[in-house]
Order: sequence, then structure tokens, then C-alpha cells
Amino acid sequence: MTPQAAPPRSIPLRFVAAVFLGNGLAFYDFLTFSYFSVYIGRTFFPSHDAWLSLLASQATFWIGFVMRPVGAVVLGPMGDRKGRKPAMLLTFLLLGIAILGMALTPSYAAIGPAAPVLVIFFRLVQGFALGGEVGPTTAYMAEAAPPERRGFYLSLQYATQDCATLLAGLVGVALASGLDDAELEHWGWRVALLIGASIVPFGLWMRARLPETLAPAAPKAEAPRLPLRERIGSIRPYGRVIVLGILMLTAGTIGSYTIGNMTTYALSTLKLSAAVSFGLTIVNGLFSIVTEAGSGWLCDRFGRKPVMIVPGVLLLVSIFPCFWVMSHARNLWQLYGAETVLVAFAGVSSVPVIVAITEQLPAKVRSGAVAIVYALAISLFGGSTSSVITLLIRFTGNPLAPAWYWSIAMIVGLVAMVLIPESAPVKQKSEIPSPP
Repeated sequence: MTPQAAPPRSIPLRFVAAVFLGNGLAFYDFLTFSYFSVYIGRTFFPSHDAWLSLLASQATFWIGFVMRPVGAVVLGPMGDRKGRKPAMLLTFLLLGIAILGMALTPSYAAIGPAAPVLVIFFRLVQGFALGGEVGPTTAYMAEAAPPERRGFYLSLQYATQDCATLLAGLVGVALASGLDDAELEHWGWRVALLIGASIVPFGLWMRARLPETLAPAAPKAEAPRLPLRERIGSIRPYGRVIVLGILMLTAGTIGSYTIGNMTTYALSTLKLSAAVSFGLTIVNGLFSIVTEAGSGWLCDRFGRKPVMIVPGVLLLVSIFPCFWVMSHARNLWQLYGAETVLVAFAGVSSVPVIVAITEQLPAKVRSGAVAIVYALAISLFGGSTSSVITLLIRFTGNPLAPAWYWSIAMIVGLVAMVLIPESAPVKQKSEIPSPP
């Protein structure tokens, strides 16, 4: 018999922090790799053509996403069979190994072709771990949160990811301000990764103290591990929610990684200084934290769909004007202002998506299904976004090319947002007729 979710209950704030501190740290080094991709490319993929070096680095960034569906299929259902807590501990341990390994890998100049091979290996380990990270943490918090505050609790998943964005940006600005290009290339980016690795033992200790939200099954009744085909088949009855969820997450993923790529965009396309470019990351992290936490509160009060769709439409009509301002701005505040508009609308619109998907999946498949849905969207479009943007700009010569890519994705996402059922408790209550 598969374990069932324990009765929903509030958990102390320190436990909420433990779940999402780990979640935020999991994304810190992924983001750091993206922000320092120009320098990492020179370290492991030296080339006379700077564009080829950058593209190789971004391709390595994408390779990590290839393993996400594998991690989701292996580790996500583990959260449904063994419990959320063991799965979260394992994913975080693997992330720590990958972060440390990448930071300590010697350069191409030191060990030749072995250097990129090692980096790719650690990226694969990291992608495998991240593929299994989102499902158990999301399921855990959905089960631990009071139903009427589930949106706010789950918004902290996004908010802590953006705390990692903010931290990565602050570290990047500090390093870019204090080091020259040669120092950033030789060891500056390694310092940024090691900062994340240093917090891994603390994160493991905090997660080890978490209570389990999945009630244990009797040992004799515990079902054997299902084959891969049967594990995938177990989520087939929820196909409509899964397909719509993938489409919505795809739009959010392309938007999130387009914004996350702004540092590279500013460095390589707009030819701005490193300090100004990393400042965009701080804007991204700071305003995402505020808007995403606010989005969680709003979708608990007004429902999931209105808080997805209204800011989603506003985001769609803002993408081109904001990119035009960024590509033409000679004023720092215009540049950061345009970034703020995109971040704010994207932040508000994205939170109800994961809440709606999670609420409409039963506890027996919740961890695995959320992991697989999220991993498919991320693996197909997250890691490839920076490479697609680089190629579009290279072959069109148009700095507005990313706006086309993001806008098309947003249109598809909005269609899915309209079609998915409403799942907010406040809306369910309002639809129950009053007794005569």
C-alpha cells in the first residue's frame, strides 16, 4: 500500500525555512554557472572565437537539464514511496557533490580535454539531483500548509529560488567590482560556487530535522518499486492537468531563463560593464522575491486563475517595449526599470501555476508527477533558452530577438492558463450554494 499524506497541519517556520533554504541553495549554483558562463567558457572551452566559447559554455549549462527528467522519474516517485524527507536529503547531498566538484575542476590549460569532461559529468549529476528536488519539496509544503494559505506557502519555493538569484547577483557584483576580467576567469567564478558549497552541510542538517508529511505504510503492505513504464502509467489519469501544466511551466521557464540570461545578454550583446550587468541580477532577485510572495497571498484570496492570467496578459504586452528600452537605453535607471517591469509581471503570474498543478494531483503520485512535469518543461526549454537567445541574436543581428521567443511562449502559456480548472479553496467554497 502506498503511503498516504498525513492530515494537513501547520508546521513551525523553521521547518518551512529548512525545506526552501535547501531549495534556494539548489538553484544558487545553477544560476551562478549561468551568470559566469562567459568566464567559464574561456576556462574550459578556450577558442579564438569568443562567441564559440560562450556557446560551448551555454551548451554545457543545457546538458545539466538533460538529466532532469531522469532524476524526476527516479527520485520524484521515491518521495511517494519512501517519504518526502529521504528524497529531499538525497537530492541535496548529490547537489553538494556536484557543486564542489565543479568548483574544483582544473582548467583546460591545466589538464586538457579532461577538464570539460569533468565539468559535463558534474553538470549531469547536478541535473539528476535537481530533477528530483522540486517534486518532494513541493509535495511536502503543499501537505504541510493550511489549505487556505497553500498558495503563500508554495510561493516561498519561488521566492527562495530568487533569494538565491539575489545572492548570486550580490556575489557577482562584489567579484566583478573587485576583480579584473583575468581574475574573474581564473578563480573568481570558483569562489562564487564555493560559497554555495560551503552552505550544503548546514542545509543537510536542517533537512534531517524535518518531520515527515507522508504517513508511513505498514512494512508488510509496502508495494515493491514499480518498473519505469508503470510509474509513468500511474500518472496517466491526470493527463489533462499534466499537459496543461507542462505548457504553463514552459512559458514560465522560458521567461525565467530569459530574465536569468540578462547578465550574459548585457555583457555580450549590449556590451555593458560586468558591474552593471550583474546589477540586473540583483534587480531580478529583489523584485521577484517581493512579487512572488505577494502572488501567493493574492491567489489564496482571489483564486489561482485570475492571478495567473491578468499579470500574464500584462507581461505579454510589456515584453517588446521593455526589450526595446534595454537595447537602446543609455541611462542605467531606464535599463533597470525595464527589467523591473518584466520581473514583476512574470513573478506574479508564475506562482499560481505550480500551486494549481500540485493541488490537482493526489498525494499518492504528487511528488513524482510534479517532479516529472516540472523537469520536462525545464529540461526542454530551461537549459536551451540561453543558447537559443544567443543563436537568434547571432543570426538575426537583432537585440530584440529574445522578445519574439518569449512572446510566443507566453501566448501558449496563457491559453493553458485559461483551460486549466480552478483549484483554490476560496473558489471552491464560493461555488457551494448556501443552504435554503
